[in-house]
Parts: sequence; structure tokens; C-alpha cells
Amino acid sequence: MCICTCMDITTFAALADPMRLKLVEALRTGELPVNDLVEHAQIQQSGVSRHLAILARAGFVSVRPQGQKRFYALRREPFQELDQWVARFRAHGEARLDRPDAAFEQRTRAGSARKNKTRARKGRT
Repeated sequence: MCICTCMDITTFAALADPMRLKLVEALRTGELPVNDLVEHAQIQQSGVSRHLAILARAGFVSVRPQGQKRFYALRREPFQELDQWVARFRAHGEARLDRPDAAFEQRTRAGSARKNKTRARKGRT
């Protein structure tokens, strides 16, 4: 069985770390300088910079230098791609939820088929 996906695994890896999620949440309010992100994350600047570099490589943040300062902001595109990818699965799940009777009937038939197979095996021995 082959499962194909349009999402790059680095997208999920970039967001999998709790500190990077914390930085993404902080950036939801808008562009912030590194020092504000360091204060928000409550870790050393080198750690914040490392996490921001990973988010930048994955395309989630952009950096704008202004003199000695670096300002970071979220990029919209990767979140839109992620939302589109999740929407495909959401539609699948909602389709199943729209038909609870059919899902229940399918499970009942599958359970009956298993019971019949078990009975048939016991009858042969």
C-alpha cells in the first residue's frame, strides 16, 4: 500500500517542537524582534535563533533585517498549504460523520461476518 502526500515531512518536523510552536504562537500577533521572542520563550537567544532558523528553512517565518536587529514574521503560504492538506482529511471525516447510520450498519455487517466465520470453523472441528 502506498500513501502519497503533497506535504513535506519537514513541515511537520518544524512544527513538532513545543518551543517552535510557542514562537509561532507569539508571532501570530505580528512581526517581532528577536529580543521580544527571547523574552516570550524564556530561553537563551541562541536557542531562539536556532528554532527560528528551522522555522525559516521550513518556510514558516520570514526575517527582515533592520540595522543590528532582526524582525521575524509568519508567512501565510505554508499555513495555507497545511490547511488545504488537512481539509482533505477533514472532508473525509465529515463525510463519515454525515452518514452515521451507514457506518453503524457497515460495522454490524463486519462483526456478523466475523462471528459466522468463527462459528463455521468451530463447526468443522
